[in-house]
Amino acid sequence: MQVQLSDHFTYKKLLRFVLSPVLMMIFTSVYSVVDGLFVSNFAGEDPFAALNFIYPVIMVLGAVGFMFGAGGTAIVSKTLGEGHKTHANRYFTLVVLVTAGCGVVLGVVGILTIESIASLMGASGKMLEYCVLYATIILCALPCFMLQNLFQSFFITAEKPLLGFLFTIASGVANIVLDALFVAGLDMGLKGAAIATAISQTVGGISPIVYFACKNKSLLRFTKPKWYGRIVVRSCVNGSSELLGNIAMSLVSMIYNVKLLSIAGQNGVSAFGVIMYVQFIFVAIFIGYCIGTAPIIGYNFGSNNREELRNIFKKSLIILAVVAVVMVALAEGLADIIARMFFNEALLDKELAKREMTPEEIEAFLQNIQRLKQMTANGLRLYSICFTFAGFNMFCSSMFTALNNGLISAVSSFARTLVFQIACIFVLPIFWGLNGIWLATVVAEALTFVLTIILFAANNRKYGYVKLREKQA
Repeated sequence: MQVQLSDHFTYKKLLRFVLSPVLMMIFTSVYSVVDGLFVSNFAGEDPFAALNFIYPVIMVLGAVGFMFGAGGTAIVSKTLGEGHKTHANRYFTLVVLVTAGCGVVLGVVGILTIESIASLMGASGKMLEYCVLYATIILCALPCFMLQNLFQSFFITAEKPLLGFLFTIASGVANIVLDALFVAGLDMGLKGAAIATAISQTVGGISPIVYFACKNKSLLRFTKPKWYGRIVVRSCVNGSSELLGNIAMSLVSMIYNVKLLSIAGQNGVSAFGVIMYVQFIFVAIFIGYCIGTAPIIGYNFGSNNREELRNIFKKSLIILAVVAVVMVALAEGLADIIARMFFNEALLDKELAKREMTPEEIEAFLQNIQRLKQMTANGLRLYSICFTFAGFNMFCSSMFTALNNGLISAVSSFARTLVFQIACIFVLPIFWGLNGIWLATVVAEALTFVLTIILFAANNRKYGYVKLREKQA
């Protein structure tokens, strides 16, 4: 039986409803992980470092899709909760068109400026060439990437989370198969990985357009476009925290890379790249949960169902706490195995056979790989502590977006992803060196968790997501 936004959610029903968006986000995160695995094992260290170095820039541009997805979903789900389905479909159509248009513009701007950006960040020589090559190919598919991010949210609002998941699987499978063909099979290196990702993003962005353009049984479908300037503005304001959060995370990643380049050299950038791949997958679970619950919160806010808001809020906190404990345990236990996956000596031996190196150079190269694995495993063990707090902080921002309070959501996101993180990146290494870099996110998330508690407490009287005891006379 299909779960509807108007239902009362038990734990079973809530987990069932959010399962598809969680899996959808995990598969989306797998794209970059697959690229990293193939590039690190088949193309070499330099292309792998370049991929990790330039990827945050691409994510800054793609974050506009998350903004319209989160902001637009809040408006559309609230409009559905108010009983205005026709207007909801008009708003949905407009947001999709605006997102696609922004994707084209930003893609062109990105291609024209990517070399200057990479150079300003510190890339040079071969690394700069690889950065420009990878980014240029990926940016050609930027409109599709942004639409893919957008539709991840709207499939939940349309009450078709499973269908959204299936489209994501199709995109993910395309990426994996094409990576195997282009990178491992045809030996196309970083260029092959970029082409594989661009094609997979095109599959993920275009397929939903076909579905919503045709007659379907979901709550949403495309209608004749009509301009609503206030809806575009409100979508931007509501989704500003998601935009700011994604941009801030990308900027922070750039700062991490620059800082690591000065402290630990190219090995530091490579180790951080692996940690980010693990973070992509783990945090994807939190993101998927937030995407899945946001339409429920928005719908019940629109229908003024305070009791169900309290129900979702309480259950969410319990679920997020359990998931956080499991995540930290997994990351701590699998750190060595994950490091070996990305720096597989057996595969690297095949790569060495293609190069002209003396026995001494080969020995030095293999010793460096061993140091790199140790650095990666140690960094992951320290960094993974941040998952204890991250889920609650992300849910805070997502919930206030769903409640159409973009300001509070932006405050939470801005503090978490920019203010605290940047301060910690520059301060902690002074005392703890390289370990300070790995612990920067942990301390930033802990500080944000304190802010999250304050924001929840300060705004409860307005929204009523926690029932307060009435004072006895």
